[in-house]
Amino acid sequence: MTLKIYNTLGRKLEDFVPLEQGKVKMYVCGPTVYDLLHVGNFRGAIFFNLVRNWLEHLGYKVDFVYNYTDIDDKIINRAREQGMDPLELSRHFITEFEKDFNALHLKPHEHNPKCTEHMKDMIDFIADLVQKDAAYEIDGSVFYAIDHFKNYGKLSGKDIETLEAGHRVDPDPRKKNPLDFILWKPAKEGEPSWDAPWGPGRPGWHIECSAMNHAYFGDQIDIHGGGIDLTFPHHENEIAQSESHTGKPFAKYWMHNNFINFGDAKMSKSLGNVVKARDFMNQYHPEILKFLMLSVHYRSPLSLAEEQVHQAINGLARIYAALGMADAIMAKNFKDRQADKAFNQTVTEASEKIEEAMNNDFGTPAVYAALFDVVRAFNATYKPGKKIDAQSNDRAHIFQDFIHKYGDMMALFQEPAAAFLKTLDAILIKEKKIDVAKVENLIAKRNAARAQKDFQTADQCRDELLKMDILVQDGVGGSSWEVKKS
Repeated sequence: MTLKIYNTLGRKLEDFVPLEQGKVKMYVCGPTVYDLLHVGNFRGAIFFNLVRNWLEHLGYKVDFVYNYTDIDDKIINRAREQGMDPLELSRHFITEFEKDFNALHLKPHEHNPKCTEHMKDMIDFIADLVQKDAAYEIDGSVFYAIDHFKNYGKLSGKDIETLEAGHRVDPDPRKKNPLDFILWKPAKEGEPSWDAPWGPGRPGWHIECSAMNHAYFGDQIDIHGGGIDLTFPHHENEIAQSESHTGKPFAKYWMHNNFINFGDAKMSKSLGNVVKARDFMNQYHPEILKFLMLSVHYRSPLSLAEEQVHQAINGLARIYAALGMADAIMAKNFKDRQADKAFNQTVTEASEKIEEAMNNDFGTPAVYAALFDVVRAFNATYKPGKKIDAQSNDRAHIFQDFIHKYGDMMALFQEPAAAFLKTLDAILIKEKKIDVAKVENLIAKRNAARAQKDFQTADQCRDELLKMDILVQDGVGGSSWEVKKS
């Protein structure tokens, strides 16, 4: 099945055909580094990691650029507030971002260019636009002239004649068109600046990505990605300046992930509901954040309400419990393996469903459904205490290989199962304010009652534990407990 991608540029699903056979040039807009990043910033990082991994699974060689904006008004203003050098501040938060990125166990990008490393590329790019009359200089400022680009608005679908002046653009009476956007800003006292033909200054935001894109990939790329909020004006402006520079179509496919909501409200600083990714991962776990991010199709809004977090914990618990059971079977070192045709057929069908879902614009909800089909089938074949045989041994190996194969593409399900299940319990104990000492006392009381065949007391203890959301499992080695996940 051919991979189909929803292309924002054409507003439809399109067959993916790269510019060069077997190779993919992919650029995704990275963060402006002036603070710890919020969970919304990581939706793109997590999703486009999957995109790259799936393209590689299909046999493509992917060259992935994910940039850092390390000089910007926000960085300068924050540095001023903290009495720091702006470039020192941005270096600090690049390091902090990379700590969070590494905590998620995402695959490193091939390139992470910084704006400040490509000043000459940007200056040369702007100079070419000025020479082509696609940009003009006034008092040390250089503006892109959108009237020069007849297809302005083709990505976002906006009609420039109806756009209000000043929409996400600083009003400036010197501009030929109110929607012309800044390419070069003249230096201000106390701010970093670089020498340029129009005088010392620094680049505008939009030119950065066009120049870095061109520095790594030349005139054209296959995939340009980012958050839906970047469609206009950032990506629209990238298209205008890049295509004015090269005379060629810039990006063949434009992919945009949707917003994150809390309840019914979009996460935003103005609403005060911004959650830092690090805070979320410290409260819960990086695995939970990744599972949540991919549980909803990337073009749909994602809710991070408490209910959805607990659903993610439940889903992870089901998969890791099955992986733990497979670990226990394989730990017996049973040498013989005999295929279970029915189970293997379930795995084969699930693999086909996953391939179909991923090739249909990265349909991760359908991927999850197929994974849980296999989890149910595996759980149905074995119960704790059952004697290991050649078929159960084979099923355990097949199951683990299946989960780890597709989990690896999503950066999921690679944690040690037993340890991770304990981590989930620890999270829920804290969330539900469970008194662990009381649980242990009730378990001991119940064990003593069972030993004395006082089943009435034993049942009373179990009922009390259930009210606390504690599930008890009885085995040959004694009783164990876990927190109810759903």
